[in-house]
Amino acid sequence: MVLVILIGAFCTILNQTILSTAFPALMNAFNISTSTVQWLTTGFLMVNGIMIPVSTYLSSRFNTQLLFILAISTFEVGTIMSWLAPSFGVLLAGRLIQAVGVGVNMPLMQNIMLTIYPPEKRGAAMGINGLVIGLAPAIGPTLSGWVIDNFSWRWLFGMIVPIAALVILASFFLVKNVIPNRRPHLDWLSVIISTLGFGSMLYGFSSVGDKGWTNPVVVSTIIIGAILVAILVWRQGKLDEPFLEFKVFESGEFTLATALSSIVMMAMVGVELVIPLYLQIIHGMSAFHSGLTLLFGAIFMGLMSPITGNLFDRYGAKRIAVTGMFILFVGTLPFAFITRDTPTIDIVFLYAVRMFGISMVMMPVTTAGMNSLPYQLISHGTAANNTIRQVATSVGTAIMISVLTNITNGHKPGHALLAQSPLQYKAKMFDATLMGYHAAFWFTIAFAFLGLILTFFVTSGNGIHQRIDSEDILNDKGGAN
Repeated sequence: MVLVILIGAFCTILNQTILSTAFPALMNAFNISTSTVQWLTTGFLMVNGIMIPVSTYLSSRFNTQLLFILAISTFEVGTIMSWLAPSFGVLLAGRLIQAVGVGVNMPLMQNIMLTIYPPEKRGAAMGINGLVIGLAPAIGPTLSGWVIDNFSWRWLFGMIVPIAALVILASFFLVKNVIPNRRPHLDWLSVIISTLGFGSMLYGFSSVGDKGWTNPVVVSTIIIGAILVAILVWRQGKLDEPFLEFKVFESGEFTLATALSSIVMMAMVGVELVIPLYLQIIHGMSAFHSGLTLLFGAIFMGLMSPITGNLFDRYGAKRIAVTGMFILFVGTLPFAFITRDTPTIDIVFLYAVRMFGISMVMMPVTTAGMNSLPYQLISHGTAANNTIRQVATSVGTAIMISVLTNITNGHKPGHALLAQSPLQYKAKMFDATLMGYHAAFWFTIAFAFLGLILTFFVTSGNGIHQRIDSEDILNDKGGAN
């Protein structure tokens, strides 16, 4: 059952970054602009972020097996549409349908793992979970570059179709109903507010790179989104049966874990975006080779996640988190001093060091946070944690790209120099671009340092404050079945 769930999750989460190096090919194929093609990522992240809060209600309302099959089947429909898309509109629609499946499946996977393993073994379980969450998006750029260089962009989707089909088939026989079911009341007004609020915020932050922070659309969507989310939090506190239980944040350990995992995601995704740009623009690498430099670090993180999960079960989160965040901080510092002559092997090594540090922080602190919650709040905690991380990732990426762009534009030479001395213009342009990269990396360093400070407030142990009575477990399983 775990193997089927992990393979399904890997396919769905991989799609978050699989188009990262395919945009030029798609722009040529459909004759569209950069701002238009960006919607394949912006729209995907928006719908994904909107669906995550809804997953709490769905996992309580529907049997585990049925919900898993529906989520993967929805993803499969979107993948087939994207694979065969005759126009950009169909491709975008396919991506949005994919995002619906991903938004339900990602928290569902975590809920299942937290349900079927007892608290003292959740570290190892979530370590395996972290292998998928960290490895899948990390290898996306490498896989995308290789497919684009050797085949059509359509095979980015086509190669996933048979795998997802096998997962759907296997789930009929191997996935069991493990999450207790009930018939919760769904407050539709909360669903609407959540959709508009998180959707507006994600759209605003995702548009910063293209429009800039001062753009009226960016400012208004972020403000409107923040207001709606505040209204959502207020309304949930008034309901007897909340759509999304924000009481999970009354647990200091859960709140700290969510903050740390969000910081780590911002540090990981932002640098994953900037390093390929640096290698392609400064070193003149192809999309495939720039993505390949990230592969070793991705594999390293994938191998380490189950190990750090076992270490968490033995020693708790604090020592592992402090060590991991220190490694992330130290591993990021040299990036602020890269030059046009920095050897590629140095980039590969430093990136692997960073991913090693991330693997020691992300899943251990997340598991400790989840263990601090009562059993009945785990699904709400998973949804809240994933939603905050999704928003934080969009915020971090938006800030890094805007810092990079603004610093580069502020130091680039005037066009008059291009006519007078093309070589000097090129040299100064390289210098301006490097300054932009340095500023972006300093932003990541600052957040890694903040995360390092926060790890010292993580409590010792593995966060377990409650044990579920065996009779309660039997009753829950009876209800689930």
